Amino acid sequence: MSNEKTAIQTIYFSIIGNTTLALIKGFSGFFGNSYALIADAIESTTDIFSSLLVLFGLKYAQRPADANHPYGHGKIEPLITFLVVCFLVISAGIIAHESIQNILTPHEGPKAWTLVVLSGIIIWKEISYQIVMRKSKETNSSSLKADAWHHRSDAITSITAFIGISIALIFGEGYETADDWAALIASAFILYNSYLIFRPALGEIMDEHQYDDLIDEIREKALQVDGVLGTEKCFIRKSGMKYHIDLHAIVKGTISVKEGHSIAHELKDYLRSQIPNLGHVLIHVEPDDYN
Repeated sequence: MSNEKTAIQTIYFSIIGNTTLALIKGFSGFFGNSYALIADAIESTTDIFSSLLVLFGLKYAQRPADANHPYGHGKIEPLITFLVVCFLVISAGIIAHESIQNILTPHEGPKAWTLVVLSGIIIWKEISYQIVMRKSKETNSSSLKADAWHHRSDAITSITAFIGISIALIFGEGYETADDWAALIASAFILYNSYLIFRPALGEIMDEHQYDDLIDEIREKALQVDGVLGTEKCFIRKSGMKYHIDLHAIVKGTISVKEGHSIAHELKDYLRSQIPNLGHVLIHVEPDDYN
């Protein structure tokens, strides 16, 4: 199965899971008198829309290269990631605002059975995070990584809700707002996670140098091609799930242009056969006696 299909199937998994959990959290928070759970439901609802955005981005990124997009349409992935971060920030703002309102307004404490609901949610969201993060690494998808962090941030907000509700139940009267404080703290976690998601995506869109391990692998593989004496410059930029390479290869200065051209093609084909997810590979030939 291709990376693109794997990523799309993973997003469908997220959409179904987030929809189910949003409903469970919403009903549990309303009937269990817990705003922390309602806040959790709000975040899960935004997760649904952000996952739909990621799905759109993944499908759009599959479009083949054309005259206007010679490197393909993969750059839409980090752009979608920016929109996902916006959803996270908005949800954090809503949760923080409502938490403060509830803290200032006296209300009944949460129900004990909401802890059972939260326990199941925490376990499921952490499992979801591990599954989606593993798939993001397999496919090199930044937007899938952002979706994975949605699951992790959801688990964090559920943990803080669990702690807040526990405090309210254990200490009783006067501590009814403990789960509201938990929701407020959770909003801060969401903002922090938003930055963790945003920063790598920004680096990707700016073609930031962050692929040292891949460069080392490329240099090592290049030396296995007959006629390649070494390598000089190696630049990498990521577009979607593909890495586009600009590599300077050193060959004997006494060979003909035709021989140098042949070595460059052999090197390009070998790199693409040995290293997965390479897109365009541009080889520039340098003579070993060039001063």
